[in-house]
Amino acid sequence: MSTKNKEDLKKLAQILLPDANLTIEEIVEKYPPRKLSKDAIVTRIAPSPTGFLHIGGIYAALIPERLGHQSGGIFYLRIEDTDKKREVEGATELIVNSLKAFNINVDEGQIGSNKEIGDYGPYKQSERKFIYQAFVKKLLEDGDAYPAFETIEELAKITEQQTAAKLAPGYYGQWTTWSNKTTNEALAALEKGLTPVIRLRSTGDLQKFILIEDLFKGKLRLPENNQDIVILKSDGLPTYHFAHVIDDHFMGTTHVIRGDEWLASLPLHVQLFKKMNWELPTYGHLAPIQKLDGNSRRKLSKRHDPEANVMFYEKAGYPPEVVTMYLLNLANSGFEKWLIENSKEKLENYKLSINELKKGSGALLDLVKMDSFGKEYIGGLAAETMAGMTLRWAKKYDEELATLIEDDMDYFISILNIERENIKARKDICKWSDVHGQVGFFFDSFFAKQGINMDELAGTDLKTVKEVAQSVAEKYNPQDDKEVWLQTMRDISVELGYAADAKAFKENPEKYKGNFGDMAKIIRVLLVGKNQSPDLYEVMKVLGSERVNRRLTSNIWSAKK
Repeated sequence: MSTKNKEDLKKLAQILLPDANLTIEEIVEKYPPRKLSKDAIVTRIAPSPTGFLHIGGIYAALIPERLGHQSGGIFYLRIEDTDKKREVEGATELIVNSLKAFNINVDEGQIGSNKEIGDYGPYKQSERKFIYQAFVKKLLEDGDAYPAFETIEELAKITEQQTAAKLAPGYYGQWTTWSNKTTNEALAALEKGLTPVIRLRSTGDLQKFILIEDLFKGKLRLPENNQDIVILKSDGLPTYHFAHVIDDHFMGTTHVIRGDEWLASLPLHVQLFKKMNWELPTYGHLAPIQKLDGNSRRKLSKRHDPEANVMFYEKAGYPPEVVTMYLLNLANSGFEKWLIENSKEKLENYKLSINELKKGSGALLDLVKMDSFGKEYIGGLAAETMAGMTLRWAKKYDEELATLIEDDMDYFISILNIERENIKARKDICKWSDVHGQVGFFFDSFFAKQGINMDELAGTDLKTVKEVAQSVAEKYNPQDDKEVWLQTMRDISVELGYAADAKAFKENPEKYKGNFGDMAKIIRVLLVGKNQSPDLYEVMKVLGSERVNRRLTSNIWSAKK
């Protein structure tokens, strides 16, 4: 290229980007290399503020956060907001709050919609405009980029012709209308009021391949990029492809961990790093979380699957620790064994294994498995802790339950403490939305609304039910320990014609109305409303003698025929 041509290119670059006054030297000075150990990983999550955060986004944040922190490195949050047409108001704050809610801790980057920490910002791409433009300007001056003035209609026509010829769509080869235009032709287009995009001048060849080691997928052989992609849009903001290369270089990113939907763009990103003469970071592409749809698997859909939205888990009342446990188990199959062997350890102490992350297909979302983690986690909480966590959730999502709890917190704690301090602790609640249905019967207002399911006592005549209720109401003493209480209940059952135990009933079934368990079932249904509850002795003790007597003698059920 002649000196005159270089001067022309420099002149054109200045006309195209008159406000790009930052020099490359100033940028390099502003972002010095990080002073970390050679094994430290610097990684990030870089979502676009286009709506709610996908559970796959939490998964894709948890993995780099763990890898960064367990290596003594850095994990930061960068907001990629260069697509202003798709940006949703409040989405940045939603992203920040979602990460906080699931205990994913950022060392740098956005900590609020307009707040950030760290020395390598700004961490919003829209605020880094002149950094990108400085490098686009340099590419223009070196002839590695050029302005292109096609209209939307002209680009559509190119695609139409390529489709008709059964060729791959895109801006490459003979279809790069503006790649060989002169500086004067570009200036003439500008004088007409046309606004260009800036395209990369690709030197790639689809017949040649790049070899790259993916952190999770292993060795990859991919065709080079041959597309002259847009690197700067007509609004002066960069595309993701260009911006992430600039940012990852100057923010010192050593590992780019992202969804494998970006795998097809990897040759382009490799080309951009090489074009800038920068060291390539390690890339790791995660397979997406999937779900079963009939007999087949498919990617969890942000549009069609409510469980894709992280708010689904908050509204359902899954503790953040439970979601974290579940996602760590998706990431590493050895996590559950570690959890069993280290039940008292903090989750932050679990170290992800990169080798276990090398999976071909996506992890399968299984809410039944998440529920099992929920039961284990909540089952291990002290009643006071569980009460506080339930109340915080209920204030937001279950006003009735919140009112019941606040009216008598001590009573609520005593309810939750039933069978909680046993060797085999009670594990019937896996999320906070279960609590109301599981323990609501302890509260008179809920019990009155719920009513008693007398169908549970089908086959037992009303006279027998009344006899059982009256005898228990007369002889129940809340001061009795469990052994005395049990003997009292057995004595009542024998007096009323029940066998004291199942063995006696089995030997002479015609002699008895039923066994002791059948009588206990009557008591439980009258007190709880259904034939399922925690330990009956503890239920009665927590209800107290006044509630027990009132429910056993209630005219609501006794009037039924």
